[in-house]
Amino acid sequence: MKTIRRLIYGEVLSAVGFVTLCFLSLFFFFDFVEEIQSIGRHGAAQYQLVHALTYVTLMIPSHLYELLPIAVLIGTIFVMARLAKSSEYTILRTSGLGPWRALKTLLYLGLAFVLLTFAIGDYMAPVADRSAQLLKARYQGRITVGHTGAWLKERQAYSQSAVNVAALESDGSMRGIRIFEFDNQGFLMSVLQAESAIHESDDAWTLSRVTRTEFPLRGADAAHIEHRQIESFRWANQITSEMVSAALLKPERMSTIDLFQYIRHLDANGQSSQRYQIEFWKKVFYPLSCLVMVVLALPFAYLHFRAGGITGYVFGGVMAGISFFLLNNVFGYIGNLQNWQPWLTAALPGIIYSLLSLTAFGWLVFRR
Repeated sequence: MKTIRRLIYGEVLSAVGFVTLCFLSLFFFFDFVEEIQSIGRHGAAQYQLVHALTYVTLMIPSHLYELLPIAVLIGTIFVMARLAKSSEYTILRTSGLGPWRALKTLLYLGLAFVLLTFAIGDYMAPVADRSAQLLKARYQGRITVGHTGAWLKERQAYSQSAVNVAALESDGSMRGIRIFEFDNQGFLMSVLQAESAIHESDDAWTLSRVTRTEFPLRGADAAHIEHRQIESFRWANQITSEMVSAALLKPERMSTIDLFQYIRHLDANGQSSQRYQIEFWKKVFYPLSCLVMVVLALPFAYLHFRAGGITGYVFGGVMAGISFFLLNNVFGYIGNLQNWQPWLTAALPGIIYSLLSLTAFGWLVFRR
């Protein structure tokens, strides 16, 4: 069995590596062509060829995370179909490679791809993607969303605050800060406007060039407004830089831990977290799609190719894999609109395709 496993693992790893390299080269070319156009548009801002190459290179981990499951499917289908066509898989079956042992062998290999996908998506891709966006912001403008920027909410013991961040700079600092502080009855207490802010390590922001507007308490004899100009102000809060990035950048680019902490922050402040919960569970279940892909590829080892080539079968398997990813995205949107359970929304496509793959595998083994 060690020899059989070494043969199958070596063939699958070589095929998956080749498919992954082809996909990454293709996406690298497309991204680079797009960035070449950006060089012309932002040449006055000193955005040069070396910056475009750096940006495209930093996007590789994100593409690798997205493409690895489909590369696993294509590579595994090709190997299984080729072994079946050359009758090598028949020889392996007569050597003791039974159906369930073959399934177990591929599941172990799929588990290795699961761990690799998780490591890339949780550690490499978020850091590289954030660095790429900040690099682009340095030469092409600040990172912002909409016309007003991002809005966050912070609830404290005796007050609650609505925070508006207009943009994120290339060095990670925040620009255009507005903080509206309310008491527990919902009455406006003060407004802070700052030109910039830096997140400190002790759960606080350091605001620069601050204008603080305070309103009198209810029941005061004379209504008045107090204005103060402050060069630097320390504002204690629980909003981290990752939460600001989540509001300004795509949530799917965040790590699982950052998404979980952001969801807890939204829930603690009475904000809707349905979209981020779905993205969190998709981050949890997405690496497991590698297991679905190897299960989907195994039935191809039991097909008979004497009457024709394997091209049509491989193409059909690839289309089935692409339909899985399309269904995964569609379920995400539908679950968000219909308020489905987030974990069920993320897990249902994988469950459906796993059952279909196991059904096809059982039918080919026991009925044919």
